[in-house]
Amino acid sequence: MARVCIIGAGAAGLCAARHLLVEPCVSQVDILEQAGQLGGTWVYTENTGYDDFGLPIHTSMYKSLRTNLPKEIMGFPDFPIPESEKSYLPAKDMLAFLQMYSDKHGVTEHIKFKHHVQLVIPKQTESGELWNVSFKDLTTGVSETREYDYMFVCNGHYNTPFIPDIPGLKTFEGDVMHSHDYRVPEIFTGKKVLVIGAGPSGMDIALEVTSVSTKVILSHHLKEQPKTVFPENLIQKPDVVKLEGGKAFFQDGAVEEVDVVFLCTGYLYNFPFLHESCEIVVEDNCVEPLYKHLVNINHPSMCFIGVPYYVCAFSMFDLQVRYYVRSMNGTFSLPTREQMVEHWEEEKQDRAARGYTKRQAHMMGPDQEKYYASLAEEAGTKTLPSVLTKIREESSIRFLHNLKHYRQDIYKIIDDDTYEIISNGTREILC
Repeated sequence: MARVCIIGAGAAGLCAARHLLVEPCVSQVDILEQAGQLGGTWVYTENTGYDDFGLPIHTSMYKSLRTNLPKEIMGFPDFPIPESEKSYLPAKDMLAFLQMYSDKHGVTEHIKFKHHVQLVIPKQTESGELWNVSFKDLTTGVSETREYDYMFVCNGHYNTPFIPDIPGLKTFEGDVMHSHDYRVPEIFTGKKVLVIGAGPSGMDIALEVTSVSTKVILSHHLKEQPKTVFPENLIQKPDVVKLEGGKAFFQDGAVEEVDVVFLCTGYLYNFPFLHESCEIVVEDNCVEPLYKHLVNINHPSMCFIGVPYYVCAFSMFDLQVRYYVRSMNGTFSLPTREQMVEHWEEEKQDRAARGYTKRQAHMMGPDQEKYYASLAEEAGTKTLPSVLTKIREESSIRFLHNLKHYRQDIYKIIDDDTYEIISNGTREILC
C-alpha cells in the first residue's frame, strides 16, 4: 500500500488527491499547503512581498481578474463548473468552485494547511526508492520528516517572477514592478506606464491601467498584431532595447519618457524544496528530465502535475493524474529509463525543428490535443474531447482581437466535438 505526498493544494494538488483517495493501492495521502486555505493561484490577497511567516506571497491574483477562458472548458471532466449566465467568471467564483470540488471528494480534511515544505530527498532502500519529506508547521514552528512512496509536485508555476535582462533595468530612475505584485490600478494614477509583455495578464492589465494613467505603452513582440481598439492613451511598441535614466528606447528607434516599468513577463518554474539528488534541473524555464512533461525520468516515483501551459488546465491535470495513477496501480508500466530519455530527447529535437525555443519547452498550444491523446493511449484511459481545444483556440483568438468585449461571449458545449457561441446576440454552432 502506497503512501503519497502531494505538495500544494491548488487545482493540480486537489485533483491529484481526489483520484488518489479512491485508489485501492494507496493507504495514505498527505497534502502539504503553505497557505492557510486551498486554491493556490486563485486566492486573492491585497498583500504583496512576504507573508506573516517571512515566506514569499504565492498568489499573483489581481482584484479585478476574470478568467481569460470560458468556464465551459475550465472544470474537471467529472466535475464541471455549475451552469450560470456568464462564461467568464471572477476569480472568487473559481476559488469557490475549487472549494466545492475539494469538499465533495473528501479532499479538504487531508490538507495540512500552513505547512511549508523544506526539503525532499530520495532514499534508496532494499525494497526500492522512498522519499524523505521535511516540512514545517508554520503555526507551531515544529518541523518533522516523513517517509513516502510517491511524490506529486503540484506547486504551480505562476508565483516566481521572470525578470528579463533589459540593459539599464537595474538603474532605471523610475519604479520597476512585476505583475506578480499588481492588485489594483490606482497605484498608477497620473503616471506614464511602460507595460512589457502582451500575454493574457499583460494585455488585460494594460487596458485596465489606461483608466487611471496619463499614458500606457504596451511593448511586445506578438507575431500577429492585436485588432483590439485600445483607448487613445495606449500605444503599442516593439521590444525595449534599453532603459536609460527615465527613458525607454525601442527597437523601432522611438524613445519615450516613462514613470513606471511594469513587467508582465511571466514566471519561472521553481522547486526550491527539491534536493539536488532529485536530479531535476530548471534551465531557461525548461524542467528536465521529464517524460511526457510529467514523470521524473531519474526517479519515476516522482511526478509533476501541471507543467505544460497554453492548455485546458484543470482537464489536463485530471488526465495527467489518471495516467500516473494507472502506472502506480499496475494498469500499465512506464517505459524503461532509456526509453523515456530517448522519447524526451526526440521531442526536444522535434520542437526545436518546429521553431520552439528552450524556454518554450512546455508550451503546448497547437500541440495540446496530440499530447492529451498520447497520455490517454499509453495509459489505456479516456482522452479529452476535442471540443475543449476548439473552444480554447476560439477564445484565444477573440481575446487577442476583441479584448474589451470578448468576455461577454457565452459558450455551450453540445457534444465532444461541437459547441455553440452567442456573441452580440448572434448564435453560432461550430465544430
